[in-house]
Amino acid sequence: MHVAYFTNQYPKVSHSFIRREILALEQLGHSVERFALRSDAAELVDPADQLEFGKTAYILSDSKLRLVLQSLTVFIVHPIKFITTLFFAIKLGFRSDRGVLRHIAYFVESCTLLKWQLQTGIEHIHAHFGTNSTTVVMFSYLLGGVGYSFTVHGPEEFDKPEFISLAEKIKYCRFVVAISSYGRSQLFRWIPLEQWHKVKVVHCGLDDAFLADIATDPNVSNQLVCVGRLCEQKGQLLLLKSMRSLRDAGINCKLVLAGDGPMRAEVERRISEYELSDRVEITGWISSEQVKMLLVESRGLVLPSFAEGLPVVIMEALALYRPVITTYVAGIPELVKNKHNGWLIPAGDSDALTVAMKLLLDADGQTLSMMGLNGHKAVNEQHNIRIEAEKLATHIERGIN
Repeated sequence: MHVAYFTNQYPKVSHSFIRREILALEQLGHSVERFALRSDAAELVDPADQLEFGKTAYILSDSKLRLVLQSLTVFIVHPIKFITTLFFAIKLGFRSDRGVLRHIAYFVESCTLLKWQLQTGIEHIHAHFGTNSTTVVMFSYLLGGVGYSFTVHGPEEFDKPEFISLAEKIKYCRFVVAISSYGRSQLFRWIPLEQWHKVKVVHCGLDDAFLADIATDPNVSNQLVCVGRLCEQKGQLLLLKSMRSLRDAGINCKLVLAGDGPMRAEVERRISEYELSDRVEITGWISSEQVKMLLVESRGLVLPSFAEGLPVVIMEALALYRPVITTYVAGIPELVKNKHNGWLIPAGDSDALTVAMKLLLDADGQTLSMMGLNGHKAVNEQHNIRIEAEKLATHIERGIN
């Protein structure tokens, strides 16, 4: 089976799950082309991502003139499809928060993607995220390209389904993937019952780099780690409030914020304002191996997200026998069970977060060990990338046939 993947940006520091999925499909014997709009080589710190960068073709690496000329070529070869798809793009643009001009740009990009599909002879193309990457793939299909599928992660797709024309994308696709049962339910909301059969659940997964690790003694240090982009939805500002409460209560602990993002300056200001500089560290972007090392060196993961899909870092922490504190949001409760492999709290509740952090810090070695074993077992059963890639490959093969 010869397929392609298309994303807005690949590889990307926070998208290691896409890389794992592609490599798992290749290990199953399938041939996978990598297409993307862009990438930022300067931010890639993981050797595996740097290797993927060299395997990926980028639409925006072409000059604007070449992109326009390719569009003219499509017009000459497929004039009717060109005109009808262009008008469809304009129609979607009027409904979108991104505007008409941006959708015309997606249309132009889809013409180059169509050329690559024909040149490589792929049978199917899969996109990740139901936003602009799937828009480009849908337009290329309407221009005469191969059938497509896409994975919806959330929360962005569920925040504005009408603006991103989610229903139209599902209408034309071979199938659509949700990463959790919760995600499946949200897709059901926006399509007719007759299309529900198109929605498949395929989890993001981990490979043997995490799942093959044998149980080790629990970490009883006072270090906690939060891994994620520094942005509003991850809840780091709430976490800092809880760190201040723990300090005021005389509880000694350290917090490592692993990641970077648009809110870094605000996070740093709050750390200074709360006088937490001796207790909170920001690492910036780090490699997957460094994330793994931090998880092993910490007592547990804390991720007080306000909105999510199902964070891969939760799977990574549980696979490494580390309990997790997180929120009753989206697909998270499908993996994290309260007081079984971690603690679940209401999103936005600083007091509940503080209590959960204290419980983690007070937990004895036997409790931490039990939670670690439970977490590893749950991830191995639900998020093994080999098993999930086999599911995805089956759906693609059925779509092709």
